[in-house]
Amino acid sequence: MRLTTLLDAHQGGSALARSTETTDDRRTFDELVADLMPCRNNDPELWFAEQTAQVEQAKALCRECPLMAGCLAGALERQEPWGVWGGEVFIGGVVVPTKRGRGRPRKHPVV
Repeated sequence: MRLTTLLDAHQGGSALARSTETTDDRRTFDELVADLMPCRNNDPELWFAEQTAQVEQAKALCRECPLMAGCLAGALERQEPWGVWGGEVFIGGVVVPTKRGRGRPRKHPVV
């Protein structure tokens, strides 16, 4: 699914109307959208981090994105093997509530 299709669905616009734009208009539109997407404006490794704090930071940034729902739907459809997609953590192609760090889990959760 193209990025413009996701935005049209989010904004209630028509993909057909967007297809009549010139190449220069499309580039400007795509650049505008890229500025709104936190995954384009931050380190890409953040969305595939091993440390829990970084994973939670990526999830928080995703919640500010206007394409969060479409990103999550696409990741579910593709069965993404791992990473943060649409504000959720994927491991083995399924959404998990939290990512556990490496090593033995704590006996008591940190408050």
